[in-house]
Amino acid sequence: MNRKSLLPPGLYRICVTLPDRVRRLTDWSVSKRHARRVVHPQAARRQALLPFRVPALRAILALPALLACVSARADVADTLQALKPGVVGVGVFSPTGAPRANLQGTGFAVLDGHYIVSCAHIFAKPLDSEKKETHAVFLGHDREISVRPARLVATDRAHDLALLKIEGDPLPALKLGDSTRAREGWQLYFTGYPIGSVLGFKPSTYRAGLAAVIPIFTPVKNASQLTARTLKQALHPFKVFELDAIAYPGNSGSPVWQPDTGEVLGVVNSVYVKGAKEAVLSAPSGISYAIPAEYVQQMLEQALPKTP
Repeated sequence: MNRKSLLPPGLYRICVTLPDRVRRLTDWSVSKRHARRVVHPQAARRQALLPFRVPALRAILALPALLACVSARADVADTLQALKPGVVGVGVFSPTGAPRANLQGTGFAVLDGHYIVSCAHIFAKPLDSEKKETHAVFLGHDREISVRPARLVATDRAHDLALLKIEGDPLPALKLGDSTRAREGWQLYFTGYPIGSVLGFKPSTYRAGLAAVIPIFTPVKNASQLTARTLKQALHPFKVFELDAIAYPGNSGSPVWQPDTGEVLGVVNSVYVKGAKEAVLSAPSGISYAIPAEYVQQMLEQALPKTP
């Protein structure tokens, strides 16, 4: 078929009358468009490998962040192993009792390792002299438990804190941090004995976010809901930590610590604070609370001059 017949009438005459330079430019543009459509074999192989290279590149770029996460987790494990020997069980020991050891809560060593911080409500019940009961600190692992007699040297009833002193070799002491600088949203941990020695004498560690820093006293709608304790807290309010973790009665006295430094920022309190904050609730919530470490520091400063 004649090529000219494929052109509309008059178009052939326009084409043949175009200057050669314009025609060559048009032909070059058309050939370039065709060249773009033609993919070189080597380029085709690169394009075929592109879907595999993109995930690999992303993995390489994400590697530093992944290593940082692994390092952070390793730091938490290392911090836990360093402070765990300073976390102890506290309670009552009776040589004639059955059982002889009554684990009632948790405590942790401070200062020179001879002083133990815990919660005051654990030691509210008087000792039975006929059973030769003594305050005690429990050490050990699993079923191997050693008992260290302890002496109650100071209590802070307002903040439900207690200070014990033990004799013998010192324990690894935990360092108190500046709880006034704690910020909501921090990821913290606490270590203690949630249900005593039922599952073996071994402390458990839980992760707890610092959900809020709140006043210990919450105004009530009815005066009948007030108690002597809540009245005192209303007259002398202070801040406590609200934790998004479940703590059991045995966790009272557990240190709340920072994962990067191991510094103690608070003391878990599963009874004293909970009774004040949730007195109006028919069923207690799963929220836990902690007394800031600044009040522990105040107790130590007041107690040490009176402690032999």
